[in-house]
Amino acid sequence: MSEYNFDVKKVTAEVIEWIQKWISENGNERTKVIIGVSGGKDSSVVSALMVKALGKDRVIGVMMPNGQQKDISDSQTLVSHLGIKNYTVNIAKAYEGIQSAFADAGIIQTNDSFSSVFKTNTPARLRMATLYGIGAQIGNCRIVNTCNLSEDLVGYSTFYGDAAGDFAPINKLTTEEVVAIGDYLGLPSSLTHKAPSDGMCGKTDEDNLGFTYHEVNEIARKNEKGPNYEKIIAKYKANLFKVKIIALPCYRPELPLFLEI
Repeated sequence: MSEYNFDVKKVTAEVIEWIQKWISENGNERTKVIIGVSGGKDSSVVSALMVKALGKDRVIGVMMPNGQQKDISDSQTLVSHLGIKNYTVNIAKAYEGIQSAFADAGIIQTNDSFSSVFKTNTPARLRMATLYGIGAQIGNCRIVNTCNLSEDLVGYSTFYGDAAGDFAPINKLTTEEVVAIGDYLGLPSSLTHKAPSDGMCGKTDEDNLGFTYHEVNEIARKNEKGPNYEKIIAKYKANLFKVKIIALPCYRPELPLFLEI
């Protein structure tokens, strides 16, 4: 296995070329891409890569708050910075509709009966359904997955929610590599260096996980074991089935990887 050396210029060029090739093989010169824009680094960097690969007229960003979203201004900053067409679809009524249907069916008795898993994952799945719905309405569109390697290694994505899509350009890049690409492409640092969060529980991803993505990345790229190694490997083993089931087409960099995925 080669020594880890991340060349951001080389990798960025390769990702852009990979996107162009994949779209040409699975679409045509008029095919557009649709991205759920959260205001975080992943969707920001993926949006920027799409603009570089296809041109801004073929990129559509979709903001999907569930009621009020405190940081939606970050999403607005991104679409404005890139100059891409965008829509805002508030999923609150759809989410409330499913909750009401559950109550009508006798699955739950009160809103307090909904589990934390339901509350976290259902909005994510509604968002993916929204992206595919927009694609169906517009036509000749492909839905972009924005998950990164670090999240997938520890299962921090929603099965058939944000883990879905048609293709996954940054799926095999770590959080730190994604940030480096965002900085290289000149994205606002407030987006690329924003602490990752699901935007629903009020905590960062790393607060919820109990370890940092940096520690995950050190294992993945360098096989260096930190203080939370056993906890990370346990999560990796428990969630590996998700990645194997949803094996999206993705760019694969020529970088060392010490965990099978």
